[in-house]
Amino acid sequence: MRLFYWITAAGTMLAAWGCGPEARAQNTAVLRGTVADSASGRPLSGVNVRITGRVGGTVADELGRFRLTDLPAGTYVVRAVGLGFAARQQTVTLAAGQTATVALRLPATSLTLAEVTVAQPRDPNQSLAVISNIDKLLRPINSAQDLLPLVPGLVIAQHAGGGKAEQIFVRGFDADHGTDFNVSVDGLPVNMVSHAHGQGYADFHFVIPETVDQLRVYKGPYTARFGDFATAGAGEFTTKTRLDHSQLKLEVGQFDTRRAVALVNLLPVRAAGQRPAAAYVAGEYYFTNSYFDAKQHFKRFNGLAKYTGQLSDRTSLMVLGSQFGSRWDASGQIPERGIRDGLISRFGSIDPTEGGSTSRTNATAVLTTDLPHNAVLRQQVYYTRYDFNLYSNFTFFLNDPVNGDEIRQTDARNLYGYTGTYSRDLPLGSRTLRTVAGLGTRLDDTHIALRNSVGRVVLDTIRSGRVYEQNFNGYLEGTLGLTDQLTLNAALRTDYFRFAFHEDRAAADSASGRAGKGRVSPKLNLYYDVNPAVQLFVRSGFGFHSNDARAVVTNATANVLPRAIGYEVGGTFKPVPALVVNAALWALHLQDELVYVGDEGVVESAGRTRRLGFDLSARYQLTRLLFADADLNLSRGRLVDEPKGANRIPLAPSLTSIGGLTLRAPGGLGASLRYRHIDSRAANEDNSVRARGYFLLDAIVSYTHRRFQIGATVENLLNVAWNQAQFDTTTRLRNEAAPVSELHFTPGTPFYAKLNASLFF
Repeated sequence: MRLFYWITAAGTMLAAWGCGPEARAQNTAVLRGTVADSASGRPLSGVNVRITGRVGGTVADELGRFRLTDLPAGTYVVRAVGLGFAARQQTVTLAAGQTATVALRLPATSLTLAEVTVAQPRDPNQSLAVISNIDKLLRPINSAQDLLPLVPGLVIAQHAGGGKAEQIFVRGFDADHGTDFNVSVDGLPVNMVSHAHGQGYADFHFVIPETVDQLRVYKGPYTARFGDFATAGAGEFTTKTRLDHSQLKLEVGQFDTRRAVALVNLLPVRAAGQRPAAAYVAGEYYFTNSYFDAKQHFKRFNGLAKYTGQLSDRTSLMVLGSQFGSRWDASGQIPERGIRDGLISRFGSIDPTEGGSTSRTNATAVLTTDLPHNAVLRQQVYYTRYDFNLYSNFTFFLNDPVNGDEIRQTDARNLYGYTGTYSRDLPLGSRTLRTVAGLGTRLDDTHIALRNSVGRVVLDTIRSGRVYEQNFNGYLEGTLGLTDQLTLNAALRTDYFRFAFHEDRAAADSASGRAGKGRVSPKLNLYYDVNPAVQLFVRSGFGFHSNDARAVVTNATANVLPRAIGYEVGGTFKPVPALVVNAALWALHLQDELVYVGDEGVVESAGRTRRLGFDLSARYQLTRLLFADADLNLSRGRLVDEPKGANRIPLAPSLTSIGGLTLRAPGGLGASLRYRHIDSRAANEDNSVRARGYFLLDAIVSYTHRRFQIGATVENLLNVAWNQAQFDTTTRLRNEAAPVSELHFTPGTPFYAKLNASLFF
């Protein structure tokens, strides 16, 4: 009930922002319009729309709608440009005080990088937008595991049989399962606070890859819309508003891999003049035994239903519901000595009873309303039911030589949230100030537990209790064109957290408690458009990641919301028409590097850290049909308060690179040769143990017809023996005299071939 009242009050406050006179509107005009595919009539989102000869522009929303304001009376040429579509323009004459409408229809065409411009008219903080738009057409997506690596410079590792969230490496961070990278899908938060397995745990497997439409990438803590976990950056995924066509897809591969996908449009394309509306359903079933000696029995089901429609000339609604469930067995991490001594094979396991299950149900609705004075109010409510059950054994027989050290972690969670934004363009002299005010709250009500077990039979409870954690947040952001080329973006965000943990066991009341903490995060960014082919930027901002509620309420000295301070300088440019480059020199200072110790249910502080780095992304059209892409990411991270020689940040990557060659033939033939590389790096503070790097090649080939598609993929084309997740861990094997500290790892995928076929209708 309290949440309902808070939502009502928030919507009222945001709408009230729009009060006041608007004399300037009487002397200027507004141009509204839609952009759609000329062949199918499908609305096109993300298309750039601008007035020829004028600075700035806008981007079409999920319904293909756009709006250009504060236009003096006169005759203009409005032009729409989208990657993979031929540009189209239309002449329109506007009178003072008039609101005119246009409809632009773009025909599909071959991708040409020469037509790309680098300036970002509406959201300058999305400095990788051009790169992401190109990748949407070039980089193949074959599984949910392919989605996060769409973020330039992000590398993942899996170490629990495919069912657990991936380990994330980005911008010099071993971000564990998401501690320092914020992920969302259609506004639904993916990261879980105070999770049973780790702070910020981000399980992305509830997303069906074929439904993903766009990715917006924000590196660093420079954008006010993101709060918790957005230290290294954030990735916003959105699913499609409407499918290009209905589809049935079957996939088979080695290791008993089977996958079936169905995507069905429920509404026909609306005729011109009708209010746009779209709805579809999607389902996915996946099974594999994977490549380990012990069969993984990994099963996953995903279901999705989404409706998007324009209810009136000024109001649109999006409603989404999804269901996800998976179950698996896992081989876990293995010690190098186990293979060296012949105890197990490279794909064997010490404790074959590891594994788990997880499920997630999502429901969300977004209401977007165009208000007077050229303002937009967007309100979203969401609910998630989440269940997690994991059996792991990190240390084998170190603590219990008889039964072993297997643990069971559980998380049963209800997540409620509201996000509201009010955006408005305000006159400021001869310039326009774009403002966004945001309010939000998120409440996590979860029961988490850590127990000892053997063979998935619980022996006793280490810790068990209920967490109530609520975040209230608000921000104000302004973007002002100081000149026709120089843009200032400034923002102030404030967050307040309420933590509560109640231990179930009466004898452990001292582990219960409450706490609260706030954080203010200013941002300041400058963008300079030299010309349509060169944009430079200087960015800075404060961010944070939160601590686990259990640590906060039981430790008065715990760092509750460790601050991050980041800054960078760089640019996006086209040295030649066929080449797009984004580059940035960056630094990030973290007040406290928190490390969650899963087998003890506690958080350890590693102290202050400093990271310096260089990011480079390049997309090049070699010929009319052949494209090359590469991301190169260098970083140097150190513990600030430790002496030289003992100040390495364990597992922090120093060099990562992803890229490849892609062929797009007009007859429907497509192929791509991809590489993945991560350098060897320190696995502990003194660099005495090294996590081994790797270089892998993957290959994809497909043929697409109007009615069908067939294809094949091969992971690890050269069958390289490589390690995914790697840790310097102290363990003891059964009957081993003394513990041993050495590298433990999960072996990476060997040569792995899959075939797929799709039918379109």
